[in-house]
Amino acid sequence: MSENKNPVAGNASAAAIEVHALQCGYEGKVVLKDVSFTVARGEIFFIIGGSGCGKSTLLRHLVGLNTPTAGGVKFFGRSFADANPAARRDLLKTFGMLFQAGALWTSLTLRQNVALPLEEYTTLSRREIEEIASLKLAQVGLGGFEDYYPSEISGGMKKRAGLARALALDPEIVFFDEPSAGLDPVTSRKLDELILQIRETFGTTIVVVSHELASIFDIADRVIMLDRAQQGIIAEGKPRELAVRSRDPRVTEFLRRGDLLPQ
Repeated sequence: MSENKNPVAGNASAAAIEVHALQCGYEGKVVLKDVSFTVARGEIFFIIGGSGCGKSTLLRHLVGLNTPTAGGVKFFGRSFADANPAARRDLLKTFGMLFQAGALWTSLTLRQNVALPLEEYTTLSRREIEEIASLKLAQVGLGGFEDYYPSEISGGMKKRAGLARALALDPEIVFFDEPSAGLDPVTSRKLDELILQIRETFGTTIVVVSHELASIFDIADRVIMLDRAQQGIIAEGKPRELAVRSRDPRVTEFLRRGDLLPQ
């Protein structure tokens, strides 16, 4: 599916994502300020923190759903905000998004849901689109469920179907908003394994918003931790090292809660 590969991702020297002095907010209210970090190609990068700290707000600003009030975001060295409409459309092809609830269209089958970005961004034939949609569903373990509707499958299967749609254009980056929300521990672990598999198979860069310690310790290469009072980043690094070595009580309280202390 070479047609869907984006030439803007060919700058091998650039990080997958560069965030510089980002300020995020709504209707004049500042939620986050002076947020700066980079995400390397092929990294599994988590945005963590307690409820209300701005995790999902940051994610929405990263993917262009909201416009930052200051600062900027670059994908593979290219600014999203400064891009013209054609270049912005090309940049959009470089990443996929799995929303918290899957965000599937209930009136469409799983195959039709996955086909949507292919219909929007490619000139492939109907047959080719259907074949690719079926392939993506098979890649996430939903082969044979192409003609099912979202109401006919479990919550975990909906997340996987949403992931299949996020992967439809073979993106360089996939964003996840609380992927384990509403899932039991076994299903959540299987989703984590699928995320690892995607990274290992395709070299995909993964950005995850989460507060789930099991996922953070099991699959994150690196994290940033946001704090509501600070309105920004209070820690950055490998989660196990932060849990053991951080001197910030906000960080240790978050990472050492429960029975999931790093070994």
